[in-house]
Amino acid sequence: MSDSQPPKGRLISGVLLRLIPGIGSIMALLFLPAGTFDYWQAWVLLGILVMLMLPLAYYLLKRNPQMLARRLKMTERAKSQRWIISLFAIILMAEFLLPGFDRRWGWSKIPTGIVVAADLLAAAAYYLYFLVIRENSYASRVIEVEQGQKVISSGPYAVIRHPMYTSMMLMFLVIPIALGSLWALIPAVLCVPLYVARILDEEKMLVRDLPGYTEYTQNVKYRLIPGIW
Repeated sequence: MSDSQPPKGRLISGVLLRLIPGIGSIMALLFLPAGTFDYWQAWVLLGILVMLMLPLAYYLLKRNPQMLARRLKMTERAKSQRWIISLFAIILMAEFLLPGFDRRWGWSKIPTGIVVAADLLAAAAYYLYFLVIRENSYASRVIEVEQGQKVISSGPYAVIRHPMYTSMMLMFLVIPIALGSLWALIPAVLCVPLYVARILDEEKMLVRDLPGYTEYTQNVKYRLIPGIW
């Protein structure tokens, strides 16, 4: 990891250039199919996501700007991973489009209490994401091994080998319920085999390029879900 500090102005611009269009795109995917802004489930989820994303970005800007710079990188080098990311993008789009149509046509009836519980699980998933970020300074959006990188085996990594994917998968799975849509669970479930494929491909690279990773896999058995896989 380089000791040089990325320019904070560039980092702030990078965060805003991803956050603002990202939130705008999600709003369009939700409210245009719904045909109305009277969609309280969407507003609550959006509020939770924004309230969690902004403090995390501020935390990284103050505590670990190098990591924030890595989190802003988006382009995978491996062709196999580019295919997986493309499929993730399609699934994510479907996952946010279907709830809007569901809201318009009234396909699903999910009790308010279950929606709120899903919102709390989404917040818990994001908290796990924060714990991973705090524990592993090398965590990146793209699969790569940096010079001097070490195996992390503390915190969530003492329980499972890929806790960041666990947090993201949980988020994928609870978002449809938080948005009041059972139909959106169909694309959400499709993310599970994609995470499995991404992990298996990533571990080939980690075993090859990251010293100590093979020994780590022998100590921490489970990849994604404790007691299952």
